[in-house]
Amino acid sequence: MPETLSFTPELLDSHCIVDVRTPLEFIEDHLPGAVNVPILTDQERVEIGTIHNRIGPREARMRGLELTCGRFADMVRQVFGLAQGRPTLVYCWRGGLRSRSMAVLLEATGQRVFQLAGGYKSFRNHVNDYFQCFEPQAPLIVLHGMTGTGKTTFLNRLDRGKWTPIDLEGLACHRGSAFGSLGLEQDLSQKRFDTLLWEAFRKAPVDRPIVLEGESQRIGRIMLPGRLYEAMSDGYRIWCSASLETRVKRLAEEYAREEYRDEMAASLTRIRKKLGGPHYAELSGMLERWDVEGLGRGLIEQYYDKLYYKHRPWEPDLEIDLEDFGQAEQRLEAFLAELKKPAPGDGEG
Repeated sequence: MPETLSFTPELLDSHCIVDVRTPLEFIEDHLPGAVNVPILTDQERVEIGTIHNRIGPREARMRGLELTCGRFADMVRQVFGLAQGRPTLVYCWRGGLRSRSMAVLLEATGQRVFQLAGGYKSFRNHVNDYFQCFEPQAPLIVLHGMTGTGKTTFLNRLDRGKWTPIDLEGLACHRGSAFGSLGLEQDLSQKRFDTLLWEAFRKAPVDRPIVLEGESQRIGRIMLPGRLYEAMSDGYRIWCSASLETRVKRLAEEYAREEYRDEMAASLTRIRKKLGGPHYAELSGMLERWDVEGLGRGLIEQYYDKLYYKHRPWEPDLEIDLEDFGQAEQRLEAFLAELKKPAPGDGEG
């Protein structure tokens, strides 16, 4: 029988990871780098589950053999091609019959193979535990500022040789505001977001600060996991600013697309009560006339600046001007350099 291995992050770098669950299970979430070689289709899993519940496990397994035995040779060939000489780690939902069956087949045909103990569920428990006890391995730099200052653009332009930018909104497929879903489809699960974020932190070098954008605990319908939000509150807070003209221009560049017009109207309707009737009517008219700069200015003045950071209960560790992204990065780098300097008297006897 193939050996079982308990999950450790190092396995992701040394093994070919094979997920034998159904395509829908795989889409919901999977181990980083895993490839899907499903033993059962989504429909077949439902059928076998029904047989198991109504008749019994023996009949369910017999039906499973009828459905799958003709595919085994092709699945083994597929895994051989994917492994390229690496050992293979196979998993299913809980480390049960599906992954064991594939592991036995691979071992019988000469592949070095292991079964993941506890299956996907053991990996999910690892991710949950990681965020519940989250302690960053590098300093957290958290960018705050009003809408339109260009925080996300600045984040993604940072030199990755010096920083580890993690774009929470990019991972969540949502910009985190009333208009945050424009042109995006937030179709990933909470589990998938957690895994993507866990992998981003796993790969972060310990010698480079991690830069995040300040968010609420929810981005669209996705929640920041565990104590990440609290850890971000404990990080270095950077206040980002830009002129009103620059903010309007950047909002227009990001949102002013004809294909977004209907979504923009729907988003505007959702904040109608917060705007008030007269302001809503004024902004709706601008949208109808496609006065995107006027609309952006109105949203900044009548909505965003009144809603976000209205009462900021903290003082920033640094303020930077995002009019020029290059200069802003230099300012941020100088701030970090000052933090690394020894305090007066350090090292003296």
